[in-house]
Order: sequence, then C-alpha cells, then structure tokens
Amino acid sequence: MGIAMVLIILVLTYPNLPSLEVLTDYRPKIPLRVYTADGYLIGEFGEERRAVVSIRDVPEVMKHAILAAEDDRFYQHGGVDYTGILRAAGANLLGGGKRQGASTITQQVARNFFLTGEKTYTRKLYEALLSFKIESNLSKDEIFELYINQIFLGQRAYGFAAAAQIYFGKPLKDISIAEAAMLAGLPKAPSAYNPVVNPNRAKLRQRYVLRRMRELSHISDTQYEAALKEPLVIKRELSGYAVHAEYVAEMARQITAERFPEDVYSRGMKVYTTIIKAEQEAAYNGLRKGVMDYDRRHGYRGAESYLDMKGIKSDQDEAIDEALQDIADAGDLIPALVLAADAKAIKAYRKGGEVVTLSGDAMKFAARMLDDKSPANKRLKRGAIIRLHKDDKNNWQISQLPEVESAFVAVDPKDGAIRALVGGFDFNRNKFNHVTQAWRQPGSSFKPFIYSASLEKGYNPGSVIADAPIVIPASETGSQAWEPHNYDGKYEGPMKMRTALAKSKNMVSIRLLQAIGTGYAQDYATRFGFDAARHPPYLTMALGAGSATPWQMVSGYAVFANGGYRVNPFVVREIRDERNQVMAHSAEIEAGDESLRAIDARNAFMMDSMLRDVTIYGTAAKASVALKRHDLAGKTGTTNEYVDAWFCGYQMTVAGCAWIGFDQPKKLGNRETGGAAALPIWIDYMARALKDVPLQVPSAPDGLIAIGEGRDRYYIYAENINLERSAEEEALAGVPPQAPDFSLPPAD
Repeated sequence: MGIAMVLIILVLTYPNLPSLEVLTDYRPKIPLRVYTADGYLIGEFGEERRAVVSIRDVPEVMKHAILAAEDDRFYQHGGVDYTGILRAAGANLLGGGKRQGASTITQQVARNFFLTGEKTYTRKLYEALLSFKIESNLSKDEIFELYINQIFLGQRAYGFAAAAQIYFGKPLKDISIAEAAMLAGLPKAPSAYNPVVNPNRAKLRQRYVLRRMRELSHISDTQYEAALKEPLVIKRELSGYAVHAEYVAEMARQITAERFPEDVYSRGMKVYTTIIKAEQEAAYNGLRKGVMDYDRRHGYRGAESYLDMKGIKSDQDEAIDEALQDIADAGDLIPALVLAADAKAIKAYRKGGEVVTLSGDAMKFAARMLDDKSPANKRLKRGAIIRLHKDDKNNWQISQLPEVESAFVAVDPKDGAIRALVGGFDFNRNKFNHVTQAWRQPGSSFKPFIYSASLEKGYNPGSVIADAPIVIPASETGSQAWEPHNYDGKYEGPMKMRTALAKSKNMVSIRLLQAIGTGYAQDYATRFGFDAARHPPYLTMALGAGSATPWQMVSGYAVFANGGYRVNPFVVREIRDERNQVMAHSAEIEAGDESLRAIDARNAFMMDSMLRDVTIYGTAAKASVALKRHDLAGKTGTTNEYVDAWFCGYQMTVAGCAWIGFDQPKKLGNRETGGAAALPIWIDYMARALKDVPLQVPSAPDGLIAIGEGRDRYYIYAENINLERSAEEEALAGVPPQAPDFSLPPAD
C-alpha cells in the first residue's frame, strides 16, 4: 500500500516539476568587474562575486577534492545515492545523532536553483524528483559544471573559480592540492569553515578532505603529507585582487553606473581603467611608507582599544579570534591582542592564530607606553589591542593606525590617462577620495602658475627681483596690515627669478604677483584647470592660499610637462559588455593638438627649466639625488603653520602629485615641509615609473633667445630682448619691471 502511494505521488508530481530552462540556458549573475590597463582585476561590484568556468578548464585536483568532500559516487549514481544514504544513516545511528548528510551534487544543484533550504520531507521529495529529472536531461559533466559555478563558498564568492581568486589570489588552474582541499571543504558550511573568519576550523575541514582524497586514491601518501604541511596564504585583505586600487575601482564603478544604470551589477560588464599595475603598486606602497614614516616621527599613541579578558580562559581561546575578527585589517597593519607586556617583551595574539613575542628593536617604538607613568587608557597591558606589521626583514614590529591622511596621483601628460591613483591611506577605513575630493591649500606648489603668468607679462628666468621684507598696509588688504615672511625667515636681497623659485622665496612671489596684478593671475590660472572662485584675487594667492585638489594640481603640472597643452585626466579607457563588445571608449585627444594649447610653448619650456632647478639644487634637490636623474622638474609646497605638505612634479613622460595632511586641518609638525613629508612618496613612485625611461629634456622652441652660459644660462622671448637691460636695472633697484605693451591684456 505504501509503495502504491509513493508511486501515485510520483506520477502526479513529476509532470508538474519546474522547467529546467534555467539550467539548460544558464545565465548566472556576473558582477561588474574593473581591471587595470594591463588586464589585472582590481574590483568587483555585485551581490555575487562569480567567475564562470567550463568543466574542461577545471583542474583534476579540484574535481577530485570536490568529489571526495561532497559526492565520491557522483559518476555512478542516478541523482540520489542510496548507498550514501545508508552509509550516512549508519554513521548517524552509531554517532547518536545527525552527523552526516547524504545529498548528492545533483541534489545540491536542484536545491540551489529551485528550492529553499528548509528541512522538510516534502522538500526532500521534490529535491529527489528534481534530481532524477536533471539527471535525465543533462550529462554528468554538465551537472558538475553547474555545481562548480553556482555553489556559495563564503566571502560573497559563488563558484570555485571566484573562490580561488578571492581566498588565494590566483586562477583556479593554478591552485595546489592543499588549496583545492580547503576550497572543497567550504560547501558544507561556508561560514563555519571560512579560512578568513575561522582559520582553525577551516584547517580541520581541509584535513578531512585531504584524508578522503587519499582514501579514494586521488592523491598519494607523499602528496597527502606534503599538502598537510603546506602553509596556506589566505588573501584576507586583498580579497584576491591583483593590486590595491580600491579608489580607482570605485571611480570606475560610479562612471559605469551613471552611464549604464540598467543591470550594471549583474550582466558581467568589464571596465578597463588606465592605471598600470606595477606603477599602482609603487604608488600605494610609496604612500603607505610615507605616511608610516611620518607617523613614526611623531611617536606612539598607545593602545587602540581594550578587550575584556574576564571570559578568556587561555591564550588560544576561540573568543580571542572572534573578537579580533570584528577589527578590520588596514593593509599590512594586522590587529593583535596583548597577552602580556613588560619592559622586556610584549606577547601578543595576532589575528589569524599566531602568538608573537616582540622584544628589543621590535618594541622600541612603543616603549614609552609600557611605563607605569603612561596614560592608563593608552598603556600596553594584557587586553590591549595593538597593530603589528612586518619590516623589510620579515620580522614583526609594533605599529599603529596613522591619523594623518595622504593622496597620490600620476598622469600621462601626453593624453591625460591616469597611471596611478591612491585616494587615501586605507580605503576600507576612509572611502573619501582625497585625490578628487580634498580641497586643500596648495601652498608654494602653486607658485609655478604665478611665475608662468609673469613670463607672459615680460619677465624671464633671469629677471632680478628683490627678496626683502614687505608690508601690505591695511588700506590695501581691507582689514589689517599683512607682513608675510620667508619660510626660513631669511632674506637674500635681489635675486634671479629662477633662483627665487628654486629656493621658494615668498617675497619674490608676492612682488611678482603685485606687479602682474592679482586679477590677471587669477584668470591665467584657469588655463591650467583651476577654479577662479577658489583662488581669490588677493596677494595671498602668491603663497597658494586658495584651494585645489591633487587632481587639479597634477593636471596643471602636466601642462608644463607636455609643452603647454591642457589635457583632461581620465581613469576609464573602455567599458565592455558580457559578450566583450565595446560599449564605450574614452575620447583620446593627445597633446600636440593646438586646440588644447593652454600656454605658449616657450613659456612651458622656460618653466620646465626653472622647475628642474628646484629638483637639482632647490627645495626638492633630494629628488635628483635619489633617482640619479637631471630631467626631473617640480615644486614643493608647505602651507602656513605646516598644515598641508605637497610635492608636484614630473618627467616628460609622467607627472605626479603627492599630498599629506589631516582631514580636519591641523599642524603636521615643525619641519614637516613638502620636501620632508610629501616628496618621498613622489620619489618612491617615480623610481618605478621611470625605471626603464631614458633621460630626456625638452628642446628650446622657436622664438627664444639664450642668455648666458652653463648653469647661468636662461632664455627670454625674442621680442623682449630690448627690454632685458632696463628690466634688470629696475629690479635691482627694488622696483618690479612693468609689463610690456605687447603682452596679454593688462591686469585689473
């Protein structure tokens, strides 16, 4: 009677099972993916992180690991494994409870595509019937391929190809036996066996899979032992991406979503940016190093927070791991819990399970916070949360999260393509993109634009200007008298413009601006892409008291680098659809197109000459020393009270701009100039960007006349030759030369 009832149910139910079209016409949700110009993945956006792979491209070791973990008789049964059911039932009976399941790979496919996860007899019946239908319509390999691509494996990863990239940062074809076993252990319980969240449980599950692989003769005893010993490097923070370019990926996402809002996160679109992997790595590492070096110069601030240790029973208590999981990594700054601390050593439990002992130089940075006289809420003691990082020798050192922020951006002056961009110290901590969104005073890094304007008013690099104190009366300022001063408080009397720029003499910049007119300079700056409203027409403009973003600054310096053309920076090269067809492409206009000309080629050449002096014997001289090149040009920038530090500069093939400061503006510290705080970031990037680039300097364009020889040589506009002597004589007397009549319209 019971068998008859089952048969009746089967006859009535089977015809009403859902269509398998979703399987036969498989169209998974594929996220929006963002790549570097050289094809490396830097970001994914979508509910599901998935990479679809053909069964023939799945390595045998991965297939064997999955079968060993989930369904070793997959190629023998017809959808439901009766032998497996009996084996699981026996194991559960002997074990005194539910210990093993018996769902086949086919049943899991049925459940994932058509059913919920509820545990009822009705659902199990439908699952079995659907499994029979799937088996009768699809081949075993087709079913296995669906499973490999559809199954959820934690970290928003769907499918083993995506999981290999996310957990290990490598394509599926390159994984080892040990890595395959770790991945194959995830389907049973992705949250419980996630190696990022629960590394200890994940290791136990991996060992089980390896044991099953050996029992089924998929691997030898030697391979088994080697896999057990293989250390697994889990990409905790990078999430499988080739390089840190989170700010670029987010920019690309916004651009794509605005242009193609429909199904942007599920149709598998690909965005190719302009950044170059090796240069992006150099920019990221250089910025991180620059910020950390600054931070160490200003001392250790103490414990990040404290963990209540009352419930912690041992130094290996799982509660420690669980508590540390709630504290985000910040790149290579790993959170750790202090287990014991005194003047001789610090013992800490590092996120991930390792107990680290710091002594000697490794704890020197934090020594003052081990003293009983240190603030109680910052003292290093049992329960304190600290940060660890590895030094150049791969040894653990105590560190801390910096409070200061930074930004770096590099552009190709030829067409405006962004080659590297880092919008802040850590994207996961602060998503504010300082390259495009931070409006800060540029300080002395703005002076070149004032100097460029003065060249159009009849000045030249050899013009002599008085470097002497100046007082602007209240009648001119409209409020109170202004008494500016040079950075070092020293005044050197009359000097050539090129020397004044190299030494960043404030008095000379102010006198130049006074002579050409603030209104003229304000308007002239717009040629480089600056907003006139953000640079009010006051004499303080000479000291960079307006506001600009690093994006604008690098755009302005690119004009000097390419011979006078204004190119618009862009970060997305092209957008492709799921069929790899181009949907949108950047409009690439290169320098050389006269419609893009911003300043006279002669002006750009003379500015380049003066800016190279800055990097050879001026405030940025360590650039040419460090990089061993004399074709570098640029300008340091330090704002009043050391609030912002800049260095913007270039070589003919690439322009870059580095900034460092606090989000809530405050003093960086005495002597934290652009040359001390920002220039090292720029140097680290340029060391990579210019690695194989030959030395090159621009040739003088027509319409210039050379004056002097050797280091004293400079150029002037040919039409200004008759003005040279009178201008120099007046300047020596402390009177700025007047603008010649044939120059651009007179200043306001």
